Amino acid sequence: MSNTNKQMQAEWNELVENMNNAVAQSMEQNMEASAAFMESWADAMEDSMPDDEALSSSVEGYSDAYEVWMNAAEEMSGRTTAAAEGEDVDMTEFRDIWLQSANEAFKEVMGTSAFAAANGQLVNAMMEMREEVDSMGEDTLEQLGMPTQSDIDEVGERIIELERRQHSVEKKLDRIIEALE
Repeated sequence: MSNTNKQMQAEWNELVENMNNAVAQSMEQNMEASAAFMESWADAMEDSMPDDEALSSSVEGYSDAYEVWMNAAEEMSGRTTAAAEGEDVDMTEFRDIWLQSANEAFKEVMGTSAFAAANGQLVNAMMEMREEVDSMGEDTLEQLGMPTQSDIDEVGERIIELERRQHSVEKKLDRIIEALE
């Protein structure tokens, strides 16, 4: 084999190796992201077991998402094979396949009633936590002798009431002045 052929073969091998590494890394990152998403979803669902319909919807959504990921893997394999056979394959195609697949898979899971229920629970938990934090903040400010949000709200209400009364008195004075003229 001539030096030119050896060099071309080495360049080709390096290109294929780089492409395989990029594909493997991309697949690994996307699978890790999918696993992390499913783990956080499972943690959110841990507190309450959904009813049969929600559970069925959840399983169906997860199954559909899994199918999307498998289709993406097949498409990636096809594009890798095409590149190995000499077809000019842009590396952005690989990224686009995974991004589109991730969007579709998340839509499948997020469209389930179980996911909606879990989101509802999460929002309720966040609102309860916010109320607790607000209460702790008020207590802390009160202990420091500083005005709290409740104090400021009360002052604001009093000012509005005073303005209303002042406006009423001004109207009465205007009527008295008109009657005297």
